[in-house]
Amino acid sequence: MNIKTTLFYLFLFSFIGCQSGQTNTAPQVTVNKENNALSINDAFNKYWYSGKAELSSYTLKQARYGEIRDGEVVLVFVTEPFSISKQVKLDYPKKAGNDNVSVMKLNHVRKFYTGIYDYSIITSTFTPVNTTKHPFTLKSSTSIQEWCGHTFTQLNLGDNAYNFKQFSYFEPEGDEEKTIKKVFLEEDLMTRIRINKGQLPEGKIDLIPSTIYSRFKHKKMDVEKAIISKTTTDNTLNYQIKYLNIDRIVSIDVEKQFPFKILGWSESDETNLITTATLKASRNEPYWEQHKLANKPKRKELKLNY
Repeated sequence: MNIKTTLFYLFLFSFIGCQSGQTNTAPQVTVNKENNALSINDAFNKYWYSGKAELSSYTLKQARYGEIRDGEVVLVFVTEPFSISKQVKLDYPKKAGNDNVSVMKLNHVRKFYTGIYDYSIITSTFTPVNTTKHPFTLKSSTSIQEWCGHTFTQLNLGDNAYNFKQFSYFEPEGDEEKTIKKVFLEEDLMTRIRINKGQLPEGKIDLIPSTIYSRFKHKKMDVEKAIISKTTTDNTLNYQIKYLNIDRIVSIDVEKQFPFKILGWSESDETNLITTATLKASRNEPYWEQHKLANKPKRKELKLNY
Protein backbone atom coordinates (compact mmCIF):
# COMPACT_ATOMS: atom_id res chain seq x y z
CA MET A 1 0.00 0.00 0.00
CA ASN A 2 1.48 3.38 -1.01
CA ILE A 3 1.41 6.55 1.11
CA LYS A 4 -1.54 8.15 -0.65
CA THR A 5 -3.68 5.02 -0.30
CA THR A 6 -2.76 4.69 3.36
CA LEU A 7 -3.71 8.30 4.11
CA PHE A 8 -6.96 7.88 2.20
CA TYR A 9 -8.08 4.94 4.33
CA LEU A 10 -7.03 6.57 7.56
CA PHE A 11 -9.01 9.67 6.62
CA LEU A 12 -12.15 7.54 6.17
CA PHE A 13 -12.21 6.23 9.75
CA SER A 14 -15.21 7.31 11.79
CA PHE A 15 -14.95 6.76 15.49
CA ILE A 16 -17.84 5.29 17.38
CA GLY A 17 -18.59 5.58 21.13
CA CYS A 18 -20.74 3.43 23.42
CA GLN A 19 -23.94 5.04 22.14
CA SER A 20 -25.17 5.96 18.69
CA GLY A 21 -24.41 9.44 17.44
CA GLN A 22 -21.06 9.64 19.28
CA THR A 23 -17.87 10.17 17.33
CA ASN A 24 -14.23 10.84 18.01
CA THR A 25 -11.49 12.35 15.89
CA ALA A 26 -7.97 10.98 15.72
CA PRO A 27 -4.92 13.23 15.92
CA GLN A 28 -3.50 14.30 12.57
CA VAL A 29 -1.73 11.48 10.78
CA THR A 30 1.93 11.87 9.84
CA VAL A 31 3.92 9.81 7.37
CA ASN A 32 7.36 8.44 8.07
CA LYS A 33 9.08 9.63 4.90
CA GLU A 34 12.40 7.95 5.73
CA ASN A 35 11.15 4.38 5.31
CA ASN A 36 7.95 5.11 3.37
CA ALA A 37 5.91 3.10 5.89
CA LEU A 38 3.46 3.67 8.71
CA SER A 39 5.21 5.23 11.69
CA ILE A 40 4.29 4.24 15.24
CA ASN A 41 2.08 7.35 15.44
CA ASP A 42 0.17 6.21 12.37
CA ALA A 43 -0.17 2.73 13.85
CA PHE A 44 -1.48 4.25 17.09
CA ASN A 45 -4.16 6.21 15.23
CA LYS A 46 -5.20 3.26 13.09
CA TYR A 47 -5.42 0.92 16.09
CA TRP A 48 -7.03 3.18 18.67
CA TYR A 49 -9.39 5.16 16.41
CA SER A 50 -10.84 2.22 14.49
CA GLY A 51 -14.26 2.26 16.18
CA LYS A 52 -13.35 -0.74 18.34
CA ALA A 53 -12.19 -1.35 21.90
CA GLU A 54 -9.40 -3.68 22.96
CA LEU A 55 -10.83 -6.37 25.26
CA SER A 56 -8.42 -8.55 27.24
CA SER A 57 -9.21 -11.25 29.80
CA TYR A 58 -6.89 -12.37 32.61
CA THR A 59 -6.76 -15.26 35.04
CA LEU A 60 -6.80 -13.69 38.50
CA LYS A 61 -5.26 -15.04 41.69
CA GLN A 62 -6.45 -12.53 44.29
CA ALA A 63 -4.99 -12.28 47.79
CA ARG A 64 -7.82 -11.57 50.25
CA TYR A 65 -8.36 -12.43 53.92
CA GLY A 66 -5.10 -14.35 54.15
CA GLU A 67 -5.78 -16.69 51.21
CA ILE A 68 -5.48 -16.72 47.42
CA ARG A 69 -8.84 -16.59 45.61
CA ASP A 70 -9.59 -17.59 42.01
CA GLY A 71 -11.08 -14.89 39.84
CA GLU A 72 -10.97 -13.02 36.57
CA VAL A 73 -10.09 -9.57 35.25
CA VAL A 74 -11.20 -7.87 32.05
CA LEU A 75 -9.37 -4.77 30.81
CA VAL A 76 -11.30 -2.63 28.33
CA PHE A 77 -9.14 -0.02 26.58
CA VAL A 78 -10.85 2.42 24.21
CA THR A 79 -10.49 6.03 23.09
CA GLU A 80 -13.41 8.39 23.65
CA PRO A 81 -14.29 12.09 23.31
CA PHE A 82 -14.39 13.57 26.80
CA SER A 83 -15.57 16.85 28.30
CA ILE A 84 -12.83 18.69 30.21
CA SER A 85 -15.34 20.81 32.14
CA LYS A 86 -18.00 18.18 32.90
CA GLN A 87 -15.56 15.23 32.96
CA VAL A 88 -18.01 12.90 31.26
CA LYS A 89 -18.12 11.24 27.86
CA LEU A 90 -19.41 13.63 25.21
CA ASP A 91 -22.58 12.75 23.32
CA TYR A 92 -21.97 15.46 20.70
CA PRO A 93 -18.19 16.03 20.57
CA LYS A 94 -18.31 18.20 17.42
CA LYS A 95 -20.43 20.75 19.30
CA ALA A 96 -18.10 20.81 22.31
CA GLY A 97 -15.31 22.81 20.67
CA ASN A 98 -12.29 23.24 22.93
CA ASP A 99 -14.06 21.35 25.72
CA ASN A 100 -13.55 18.12 23.77
CA VAL A 101 -10.41 16.11 24.52
CA SER A 102 -9.59 12.62 23.32
CA VAL A 103 -8.96 10.24 26.23
CA MET A 104 -7.76 6.70 26.63
CA LYS A 105 -10.37 5.05 28.85
CA LEU A 106 -9.55 1.95 30.85
CA ASN A 107 -12.32 -0.03 32.48
CA HIS A 108 -10.66 -2.49 34.86
CA VAL A 109 -13.26 -5.12 35.86
CA ARG A 110 -12.23 -7.55 38.63
CA LYS A 111 -14.34 -10.41 40.01
CA PHE A 112 -13.55 -13.12 42.58
CA TYR A 113 -15.15 -15.15 45.35
CA THR A 114 -14.33 -15.27 49.06
CA GLY A 115 -15.97 -18.32 50.59
CA ILE A 116 -19.73 -18.01 50.13
CA TYR A 117 -19.79 -14.47 48.75
CA ASP A 118 -18.31 -12.62 45.83
CA TYR A 119 -16.56 -9.34 45.03
CA SER A 120 -17.23 -7.23 41.94
CA ILE A 121 -14.97 -4.26 41.29
CA ILE A 122 -14.70 -1.78 38.45
CA THR A 123 -12.28 1.11 38.05
CA SER A 124 -12.72 3.60 35.20
CA THR A 125 -9.77 5.85 34.33
CA PHE A 126 -9.73 8.64 31.73
CA THR A 127 -6.28 9.83 30.59
CA PRO A 128 -5.88 12.40 27.77
CA VAL A 129 -4.08 11.02 24.72
CA ASN A 130 -2.21 14.31 24.36
CA THR A 131 -0.21 14.07 27.59
CA THR A 132 1.92 17.06 26.59
CA LYS A 133 -1.06 19.41 26.63
CA HIS A 134 -2.92 17.52 29.37
CA PRO A 135 -0.32 15.78 31.58
CA PHE A 136 -2.71 14.53 34.28
CA THR A 137 -5.56 12.04 34.19
CA LEU A 138 -8.89 13.87 34.24
CA LYS A 139 -10.93 11.38 36.21
CA SER A 140 -10.77 8.00 37.94
CA SER A 141 -13.53 6.24 39.84
CA THR A 142 -13.81 2.89 41.60
CA SER A 143 -16.84 1.00 42.86
CA ILE A 144 -16.54 -2.13 45.00
CA GLN A 145 -19.54 -4.36 45.68
CA GLU A 146 -19.57 -7.31 48.06
CA TRP A 147 -22.10 -8.85 50.42
CA CYS A 148 -21.07 -6.73 53.42
CA GLY A 149 -21.68 -3.47 51.55
CA HIS A 150 -20.26 -1.26 48.84
CA THR A 151 -18.00 1.76 48.35
CA PHE A 152 -17.57 4.38 45.65
CA THR A 153 -14.46 6.53 45.23
CA GLN A 154 -13.82 9.25 42.65
CA LEU A 155 -10.98 11.60 41.76
CA ASN A 156 -11.72 14.58 39.48
CA LEU A 157 -8.94 16.85 38.26
CA GLY A 158 -9.35 20.46 39.37
CA ASP A 159 -7.21 23.50 38.62
CA ASN A 160 -4.61 22.81 41.30
CA ALA A 161 -5.51 19.44 42.85
CA TYR A 162 -7.69 16.37 42.57
CA ASN A 163 -11.14 16.67 44.10
CA PHE A 164 -11.62 13.45 46.05
CA LYS A 165 -14.99 12.00 47.08
CA GLN A 166 -15.67 8.73 48.83
CA PHE A 167 -18.90 7.08 49.90
CA SER A 168 -18.66 3.96 52.02
CA TYR A 169 -20.87 1.57 53.96
CA PHE A 170 -18.13 1.15 56.59
CA GLU A 171 -18.15 3.41 59.68
CA PRO A 172 -14.40 4.22 59.82
CA GLU A 173 -14.60 5.57 56.26
CA GLY A 174 -18.13 6.90 55.85
CA ASP A 175 -18.55 9.80 53.43
CA GLU A 176 -15.47 11.93 52.80
CA GLU A 177 -14.56 14.86 50.57
CA LYS A 178 -11.15 16.55 50.28
CA THR A 179 -8.45 17.63 47.83
CA ILE A 180 -5.32 15.65 47.02
CA LYS A 181 -2.16 16.97 45.37
CA LYS A 182 -2.17 16.75 41.57
CA VAL A 183 0.20 13.86 40.70
CA PHE A 184 0.12 10.66 38.65
CA LEU A 185 -2.25 7.87 39.74
CA GLU A 186 -1.35 4.22 40.09
CA GLU A 187 -4.62 3.64 38.21
CA ASP A 188 -3.37 5.57 35.16
CA LEU A 189 -0.04 3.75 34.76
CA MET A 190 -1.56 1.27 32.30
CA THR A 191 -3.19 4.01 30.19
CA ARG A 192 0.12 5.88 30.15
CA ILE A 193 1.91 2.74 28.98
CA ARG A 194 -0.52 2.38 26.08
CA ILE A 195 -0.33 6.08 25.14
CA ASN A 196 3.42 6.59 25.60
CA LYS A 197 4.76 3.76 23.42
CA GLY A 198 5.18 1.36 26.31
CA GLN A 199 7.11 3.81 28.46
CA LEU A 200 6.70 5.04 32.04
CA PRO A 201 8.82 7.61 33.88
CA GLU A 202 11.58 5.91 35.85
CA GLY A 203 12.99 6.83 39.22
CA LYS A 204 11.39 8.39 42.28
CA ILE A 205 7.86 9.67 41.75
CA ASP A 206 4.86 10.99 43.67
CA LEU A 207 1.95 8.62 43.14
CA ILE A 208 -1.59 8.18 44.45
CA PRO A 209 -1.95 4.43 45.20
CA SER A 210 -4.63 2.20 43.77
CA THR A 211 -8.10 2.85 45.16
CA ILE A 212 -8.66 -0.92 45.33
CA TYR A 213 -5.61 -1.24 47.59
CA SER A 214 -6.69 1.74 49.71
CA ARG A 215 -10.19 0.35 50.23
CA PHE A 216 -9.03 -3.20 50.92
CA LYS A 217 -6.59 -1.89 53.53
CA HIS A 218 -8.95 0.85 54.76
CA LYS A 219 -6.21 3.43 54.25
CA LYS A 220 -6.72 7.15 53.68
CA MET A 221 -6.13 8.17 50.06
CA ASP A 222 -3.10 10.43 49.75
CA VAL A 223 0.12 10.93 47.81
CA GLU A 224 2.90 8.41 48.41
CA LYS A 225 6.53 8.23 47.32
CA ALA A 226 7.40 5.40 44.94
CA ILE A 227 10.24 4.26 42.73
CA ILE A 228 9.57 3.00 39.19
CA SER A 229 12.19 0.74 37.59
CA LYS A 230 12.25 -1.06 34.25
CA THR A 231 13.80 -4.29 33.00
CA THR A 232 13.58 -5.66 29.45
CA THR A 233 13.75 -8.98 27.66
CA ASP A 234 13.60 -9.75 23.95
CA ASN A 235 9.78 -9.55 23.96
CA THR A 236 8.65 -7.77 27.11
CA LEU A 237 9.04 -4.72 29.28
CA ASN A 238 8.62 -5.10 33.03
CA TYR A 239 7.89 -2.17 35.32
CA GLN A 240 8.19 -2.44 39.08
CA ILE A 241 6.50 0.19 41.23
CA LYS A 242 7.81 0.02 44.79
CA TYR A 243 6.28 2.32 47.40
CA LEU A 244 8.70 3.65 49.98
CA ASN A 245 6.41 4.18 52.97
CA ILE A 246 3.70 1.56 52.49
CA ASP A 247 4.08 -2.19 51.96
CA ARG A 248 3.08 -2.39 48.31
CA ILE A 249 4.95 -3.48 45.20
CA VAL A 250 3.30 -3.63 41.77
CA SER A 251 4.88 -5.30 38.74
CA ILE A 252 3.49 -4.85 35.20
CA ASP A 253 4.51 -6.93 32.16
CA VAL A 254 4.07 -5.23 28.78
CA GLU A 255 4.56 -6.24 25.16
CA LYS A 256 7.77 -4.69 23.88
CA GLN A 257 6.25 -3.87 20.49
CA PHE A 258 3.14 -1.95 19.47
CA PRO A 259 0.35 -2.01 20.62
CA PHE A 260 2.14 -2.63 23.96
CA LYS A 261 -0.53 -4.90 25.40
CA ILE A 262 -0.62 -5.56 29.13
CA LEU A 263 0.51 -9.19 29.47
CA GLY A 264 -0.09 -9.40 33.21
CA TRP A 265 0.75 -7.88 36.57
CA SER A 266 1.28 -8.69 40.23
CA GLU A 267 0.63 -6.92 43.54
CA SER A 268 2.31 -7.78 46.84
CA ASP A 269 2.08 -6.40 50.37
CA GLU A 270 3.06 -7.15 53.97
CA THR A 271 1.09 -10.43 53.98
CA ASN A 272 3.61 -12.05 51.60
CA LEU A 273 0.64 -13.18 49.49
CA ILE A 274 0.88 -12.12 45.86
CA THR A 275 -2.06 -11.17 43.66
CA THR A 276 -1.42 -12.04 40.00
CA ALA A 277 -3.24 -11.50 36.71
CA THR A 278 -2.16 -13.41 33.59
CA LEU A 279 -3.41 -12.72 30.06
CA LYS A 280 -5.78 -15.34 28.64
CA ALA A 281 -7.19 -13.81 25.46
CA SER A 282 -7.55 -10.50 23.66
CA ARG A 283 -9.84 -9.20 20.92
CA ASN A 284 -10.75 -5.86 19.37
CA GLU A 285 -14.52 -5.45 19.22
CA PRO A 286 -17.24 -2.74 19.20
CA TYR A 287 -18.63 -4.42 22.31
CA TRP A 288 -21.29 -1.75 22.92
CA GLU A 289 -23.08 -3.04 19.82
CA GLN A 290 -22.77 -6.71 20.82
CA HIS A 291 -25.49 -7.07 23.43
CA LYS A 292 -27.71 -9.67 21.74
CA LEU A 293 -27.93 -13.38 22.55
CA ALA A 294 -26.27 -14.03 19.19
CA ASN A 295 -23.13 -12.24 20.49
CA LYS A 296 -22.73 -14.52 23.52
CA PRO A 297 -20.19 -16.86 21.79
CA LYS A 298 -17.70 -14.00 21.85
CA ARG A 299 -17.43 -14.57 25.61
CA LYS A 300 -16.02 -18.01 24.85
CA GLU A 301 -13.53 -16.45 22.46
CA LEU A 302 -12.37 -14.24 25.34
CA LYS A 303 -12.28 -17.31 27.65
CA LEU A 304 -14.54 -15.60 30.16
CA ASN A 305 -15.77 -17.61 33.15
CA TYR A 306 -17.47 -14.97 35.31
